[in-house]
Amino acid sequence: MITHPKRLIAAVLAALALIILPASPAHATYGPDQPVYVQLNATGGGPMLALLQGTVAFDDGNTRYRYNLTLCWQSAYPQPYFLINVNGSTTQSPVYTGMSSAPGCQFVYNYSADVNFGGTVQNVRFDVTGGWFASSGQYMMRTRSSATYDNPYN
Repeated sequence: MITHPKRLIAAVLAALALIILPASPAHATYGPDQPVYVQLNATGGGPMLALLQGTVAFDDGNTRYRYNLTLCWQSAYPQPYFLINVNGSTTQSPVYTGMSSAPGCQFVYNYSADVNFGGTVQNVRFDVTGGWFASSGQYMMRTRSSATYDNPYN
């Protein structure tokens, strides 16, 4: 039992604060990682140009997605790259996080981000682009798209 008036007032204020102040908002939870794999090859049975692989996941609040990807530079010239296509129309550049190495790769570029899209994320697609010189000496470029990864929460 609280007998001191100051302690009683403090206890009442603390109880009122718990009742009046809203609870902190719940944080979005991410669903399972979905594997990403895009092998970009030159046309006509030409060389392997670039390999994008890793994971993508969506949050249950429908406004965020995260990815953890590596881009293996195989034989493309110049350096290959990829873009992120959200909802079939918005293109975003990936967030570069460093380099690593892997067999069969000139270089491996690492990309990772937790993206707050600012609107509903219905789906995400990854578009990988690389170039090469054909046997005729002509410079060629090609883009290959991943599957479209649907947000399971909408």
